[in-house]
Amino acid sequence: MNPIIQHVRDLIKQGKRLDARKMDEYRDLSVETGVVKTAEGSAHVKLGKTEVIIGIKLSVGAPYPDTPDEGALMVSAELMPMSSPKFESGPPSIKSIELARVIDRGIRESHAIDQKKLCITSREKVWMVSIDICTINADGNLFDAAGVAAIAALKDTKYPAFDGETVDYKEMTDKPLVIDKVPIPVTISKLNDQLIVDLADNEEAAEDGRVTATILEDGTICSIQKGGPIPFTSEELGKVIDLAIEKSKEIRAKL
Repeated sequence: MNPIIQHVRDLIKQGKRLDARKMDEYRDLSVETGVVKTAEGSAHVKLGKTEVIIGIKLSVGAPYPDTPDEGALMVSAELMPMSSPKFESGPPSIKSIELARVIDRGIRESHAIDQKKLCITSREKVWMVSIDICTINADGNLFDAAGVAAIAALKDTKYPAFDGETVDYKEMTDKPLVIDKVPIPVTISKLNDQLIVDLADNEEAAEDGRVTATILEDGTICSIQKGGPIPFTSEELGKVIDLAIEKSKEIRAKL
């Protein structure tokens, strides 16, 4: 076993972490919005040394045939090679696809955006919301960092001018994209039978499994995603949910 991984696991057995945090303690979180001038909304989030930038683009297109009176929501993630030596250029990796899907599911299932309000003309024109995730520095827990950045960027989003035919991206209106709910993802990992929040990169290399639960203001779970090879017992899942609800309140306060 890699000596760093072994060291992390040995520390966890003693109830300790490499950076001296408690098992349920997040790293410092900061949120800055309006950082990408060419996007309709954007946010830069730092979670410890992990950094992500998210840009929101609004475009007009035809609705999907099965939802003729609803707009569209699309999430993509680019794991930049500059953000980690583990990432490579090329087609989307499994990790980037998983990151995008977890963020997409949390926003979609929370109904944070009423997609019917994105309809311009039924069966003809709707607003399409694109959420682009870009990693700047990947030092662990991209799920939570990207989830917070996504909702912050959506709350920052304003519609561009639209005359019924053409979108003028050089002219922004004061009309905000309406966000009805604020879903917050909380990722809890299992390592040596301990439940730990906000793993840094060197800790993620040693984790046995993880669960990302996306929580609404009232404590409702709107999505949940399991990762890693080791299962969670029903008792552990109960503890995971309780911890996720508790930690979502702390993160929400930062927004």
